[in-house]
Amino acid sequence: MAAARPSGSWSGALCRLLLLTLAILIFASDACKNVTLYVPSKLDAEKLIGRVNLKECFTAANLIHSSDPDFQILEDGSVYTTNSILLSSEKRSFTILLSNTENQEKKKIFVFLEHQTKVQSDTAQNYTIYYSIRGPGVDQEPRNLFYVERDTGNLYCTRAVDREQYESFEIIAFATTPDGYTPELPLPLIIKIEDENDNYPIFTEETYTFTIFENCRVGTTVGQVCATDKDEPDTMHTRLKYSIIGQVPPSPTLFSMHPTTGVITTTSSQLDRELIDKYQLKIKVQDMDGQYFGLQTTSTCIINIDDVNDHLPTFTRTSYVASVEENTVDVEILRVTVEDKDLVNTANWRANYTILKGNENGNFKIVTDAKTNEGILCVVKPLNYEEKQQVILQIGVVNEAPFSREASSRSAMSTATVTVNVRDQDEGPECNPPIQTVRMSENAAVGTTSNGYKAYDPETRSSSGIRYKKLTDPTEWVTIDENTGSIRVFRSLDREAETIRNGIYNITVLASDQAGRTCTGTLGIILQDVNDNGPFIPKKTVIICKPTMSSAEIVAVDPDEPINGPPFDFSLESSTSDVQRMWRLNKINDTAARLSYQNDPAFGSYVVPITVRDRLGMSSVTSLDVALCDCITENDCTHRADPRIGGGGVQLGKWAILAILLGIALLFCILFTLVCGASGISKQPKVIPDDLAQQNLIVSNTEAPGDDKVYSANGFTTQTVGASAQGVCGTMGSGVKNGGQETIEMVKGGHQTLESCRGAGHHHTLDSCKGGHTEVDNCRYTYSEWHSFTQPRLGEKVYLCNQDENHKHAQDYVLTYNYEGRGSVAGSVGCCSERQEEDGLEFLDNLEPKFRTLAEACMKR
Repeated sequence: MAAARPSGSWSGALCRLLLLTLAILIFASDACKNVTLYVPSKLDAEKLIGRVNLKECFTAANLIHSSDPDFQILEDGSVYTTNSILLSSEKRSFTILLSNTENQEKKKIFVFLEHQTKVQSDTAQNYTIYYSIRGPGVDQEPRNLFYVERDTGNLYCTRAVDREQYESFEIIAFATTPDGYTPELPLPLIIKIEDENDNYPIFTEETYTFTIFENCRVGTTVGQVCATDKDEPDTMHTRLKYSIIGQVPPSPTLFSMHPTTGVITTTSSQLDRELIDKYQLKIKVQDMDGQYFGLQTTSTCIINIDDVNDHLPTFTRTSYVASVEENTVDVEILRVTVEDKDLVNTANWRANYTILKGNENGNFKIVTDAKTNEGILCVVKPLNYEEKQQVILQIGVVNEAPFSREASSRSAMSTATVTVNVRDQDEGPECNPPIQTVRMSENAAVGTTSNGYKAYDPETRSSSGIRYKKLTDPTEWVTIDENTGSIRVFRSLDREAETIRNGIYNITVLASDQAGRTCTGTLGIILQDVNDNGPFIPKKTVIICKPTMSSAEIVAVDPDEPINGPPFDFSLESSTSDVQRMWRLNKINDTAARLSYQNDPAFGSYVVPITVRDRLGMSSVTSLDVALCDCITENDCTHRADPRIGGGGVQLGKWAILAILLGIALLFCILFTLVCGASGISKQPKVIPDDLAQQNLIVSNTEAPGDDKVYSANGFTTQTVGASAQGVCGTMGSGVKNGGQETIEMVKGGHQTLESCRGAGHHHTLDSCKGGHTEVDNCRYTYSEWHSFTQPRLGEKVYLCNQDENHKHAQDYVLTYNYEGRGSVAGSVGCCSERQEEDGLEFLDNLEPKFRTLAEACMKR
């Protein structure tokens, strides 16, 4: 381990070094910056002693040579010893020669070796200097690593230092005299620890595992390995080189490794999983760029060869033979096997079978057994021996995964031939076709016979020995002969019966042989139509609304076939002369006519007989009920009773009756409410309450100068000119003279008051300005009653207002001021108020919450 000489030595040593450098530059103009390496006195072989920055001197150098054979220079400037060296007290030096072989340019670097590091002060010539150091490695962790001789200033390292733990140390050197004087400033010393190649490169994994497909191309990347080295980065100590040093199996060599990146690639395209499915490589990584003295580590790399579908499945045989009985279904008749060299239980190995030829009727299918990979041939549709005794199939097989190689190189499908022999089976009678028909005329005579259902033996193609039985016969019209299957009319046939659909009557027949085997068929009896039904009019009720229509349309139908049906002929039955006089028929088309009235018949119901004939003369008479109505639509005539068409009762629905009942109940409730309200008002006593003055007389909010008034000590008289002396509803307001305004608010039981609206005239209204509800109390209080009640009280108030020392009115009794609008809702505070603390308390209803408690207390008083 070498310690770097401090770059901040005292001036004398620095001057000597500069002079030496200048001298070298004078003698060698092509030399670069000199380098001094501080090394121990004894150097072992192949030991790193330092590093020189070659790029700083000559970037383009491609040839490096040392003038001293005891030293070797690497590409990154690392200086190694080749032999053991013992340095003397004198300095040793050598030259590094750098050259470029292309342009013949050359440069030199002089390297000086010193084996002692020394701290020296320039003041040592004049003083006795003691040297000391402090800092990391001295009195800080790691402690006691460095020490300096007190008298000489020689700096020593006491033990080995690991660069991976401490890259450098920064210590402070001190120079002092024996008496403690410091002639020099403290000198910082930076000691850089040179790296030694003491760490092996290590792979990131003990075993690498990669997978690659077989038959891949040359140069395909398999994977990448990686290693790390704890030595100093960007040096030869961490310049790693990868290589493959072994392969199992050893040949052929199929892989290569990039020496710098560690990427493994293929060198051949002959990877075949079916031959070798796994390779094992032994790989090595070495530092010092792979030089022989570099440290190395090995690891294992396993390369698995993955399967591709490069082998087609092939049948183990080219032809197969199988047999099956006729009329059997869902049975396995054959298993075929294939060979495939690809990986078992993968899509490259699993087989898909198909039938290429011979299955045009869809009698067969082939599926794969998931466990054995065999092909299972099954019958899914019964075979008929009488039709075909042998079937030849061609089957093919492919893999689930597509074939990887080019289709032109070989066939992409293996084929085989399967011969299926059909075995005969005694099947019993065969009902073929399952539906057979015969023709018979309707209304055929009972006992008439006709051919019936025929079954046959498929082996003999004969019907002998087969017995027949009727399974279903909806109306029991026919019977069936047990031996021949022919039918016989048992009841009269009617083509127009409800059980007939499209003129065909179906019965079900069971055929059986002597062994009891059966088959079932259907016999359809086609009934040929006979003109046995006359046309008729299905709608027998006709409504004619006289105000809007003068006729009605009638339509006739015929159950027979069209050949026995229209065109129809309509006529009125002539037995009654009134019918001919009142009604008229006009033909519209082949099946309809128009019935219209004539001679203005009266409203009512009429019976009109009409004869309808088909094209062959078959006729029938239909009596129509014709109603002549005073209506707009036919529904009006149907739902409304009219005495002009014979009368009828009016019927109300349940909802109409319920509505009427609810209306009656509502009327009773209203009447009961009115009676109760009137009786309650009449029972109220007509008395004047004690608190009438308190509730009705409140000091006016507005005071204005009025007419002269005369007051007596024991009475209260009011002289008003032009005032109305009669209250409208028993509550009096004072008169107004000469346009003056005076308002008295009257309150009754907390309701809204009767207030006269201020105006120019001399009149009074019932709170017409407020627009609210006003309780008038039925005008119970006359003026005389009011005057007798308020006179003594107001007189007492006036008398008290005159009782001061000078027998003058109080200051707040009469005040003259101009009208300034509506007064405060709190009312007047004059002395004439009877109970002024409770007058005009309506504003208490609108107070803020914090005043409500006080307002409630005042109201209780």
